[in-house]
Amino acid sequence: MATADEQQDPRIARISSAIRVIPDFPKPGIMFQDITTLLLDTKAFKDTIDLFVERYRDKNISVVAGVEARGFIFGPPIALAIGAKFVPMRKPNKLPGEVISEEYSLEYGTDKMEMHVGAVEAGEHALVIDDLIATGGTLCAAVKLLERVGVHVVECACVIELLGLKGRERLGDRPLFVLVNST
Repeated sequence: MATADEQQDPRIARISSAIRVIPDFPKPGIMFQDITTLLLDTKAFKDTIDLFVERYRDKNISVVAGVEARGFIFGPPIALAIGAKFVPMRKPNKLPGEVISEEYSLEYGTDKMEMHVGAVEAGEHALVIDDLIATGGTLCAAVKLLERVGVHVVECACVIELLGLKGRERLGDRPLFVLVNST
């Protein structure tokens, strides 16, 4: 599927180089993709937002659903720029009021994704955004939550895709757009 680096956009190199990789965090064998350094680089951060806005500006998206917690960083500026509302997709017991939830599998155990009842309406078109896709469980849960209430998910978008963890496969035929691929 589509990745921005396939299009040879010069901004991709700046974004990629602004992401710090920390070996063995949070445990041995993990190569942690740290976006906090991207956020410190105002040009690379702006490029990141601009690339997403350029892609989604004319796609009739009315909802940008940001996955906790780093989807909250990228989602609101994209939503504002394309004229959509921002809907936070949260972990359990973080949203006040009535919620609907979707359980998903983790390596060991399960977790849940929650959204306020009434935050979206059937027939709306959504973009689901997070910083990274690894195994795809979190993104899939967010998509399923939206689809359960009749929202059409136009695409999922991430800054980084960890290749080899099969997150894209787990999304099935749902489109995924990423800016940077990593191993």
